[in-house]
Amino acid sequence: MECEFPSVNSNNEEIIEIFKNTKTIAIAGLSPNEEKASNRVAKYLQNAGFKIVPIYPKEEVILGEKVYRSLEEIPFKIDMVDVFRKPNAIAAVVDACIARGDIDTVWTQLGLVNNEAAAKAEEAGMKVVQNKCTKIEHANFF
Repeated sequence: MECEFPSVNSNNEEIIEIFKNTKTIAIAGLSPNEEKASNRVAKYLQNAGFKIVPIYPKEEVILGEKVYRSLEEIPFKIDMVDVFRKPNAIAAVVDACIARGDIDTVWTQLGLVNNEAAAKAEEAGMKVVQNKCTKIEHANFF
């Protein structure tokens, strides 16, 4: 797949508001491997005071939190979904967010862009951030 340039994205003021209003972050693709970016970012967010919710196909606990296999399994409100999945998997994540109806923000990590899915999320009333790292952005503003 050719790398897309994000045509749907939040600006810095919106990103600051997203962080101020976010308490719970589901991390799609949170690896138990401490060397992986998803694990390092999740640990940073956890240490910054956010409740993290791992979504991963294996493991029972990552970073001390119960692991869920999918967004559909999580039985409580999620404010943000932070995506560490390939661009072609983003559409399915957005569809799951829309189906839940309680997700405020879809955030895709550095190098991850899917403008079609992002537009769909925005049309469903969610804020969208693409191709940015939650750890880097949070550290820049807080």
